[in-house]
Amino acid sequence: MNVRSQAVVGILLAAGSGVRFGGQKLLARLPSPEGAGECVGVISCRHLVAAIPEVVAVVRSGDGALAAALGAAGAQVVRCDNADAGMGASLACAVMATPQAAGWVVALADMPWIAPESIARVAGAIAAGATVAAPFHRGLRGHPVGFARSCYAELAALSGDEGAKAIVATHRDAIVRIDVDDPGTVHDVDTPANLTEAPPSA
Repeated sequence: MNVRSQAVVGILLAAGSGVRFGGQKLLARLPSPEGAGECVGVISCRHLVAAIPEVVAVVRSGDGALAAALGAAGAQVVRCDNADAGMGASLACAVMATPQAAGWVVALADMPWIAPESIARVAGAIAAGATVAAPFHRGLRGHPVGFARSCYAELAALSGDEGAKAIVATHRDAIVRIDVDDPGTVHDVDTPANLTEAPPSA
């Protein structure tokens, strides 16, 4: 994977099956003015790329349309052969593809309303030495979540659907909390109805 050594890398998790949505969630178009008719995954990717120059997007093997769209949006694409094992497996795949990174900022591709500024603040905290960093909006922990290089072994060993929740819990006393006026950090697309439910302005 061609990323700069010792850079904080953005990871876009885009290998879900979208079962609750009815499939192809990340290629669904967002009708809001901000989305301007672009698909959910591409908007999420562009916001991540705007904040972090080095971005890796993880997709399911065989998902060529999404891979092409995310590549065009500025991400390097990693295909995860065992994506069916869950979000943890996809995250581990991306981390193992970028072992030289100084840390990782893990974003979900179904959260298109996160402001690049919020992402940049998480990346900045990791670059400044935080073990784990996350945005909080009105007391709720949101996304993306950042992890230091010291978390590599834990991240690379992940599997299942829980993602990195256990790692966050293990390091809860070391989490750098970043308070943001960004409702997009706690707002995702889960069903088709959510496409028209943009979060209120901060």
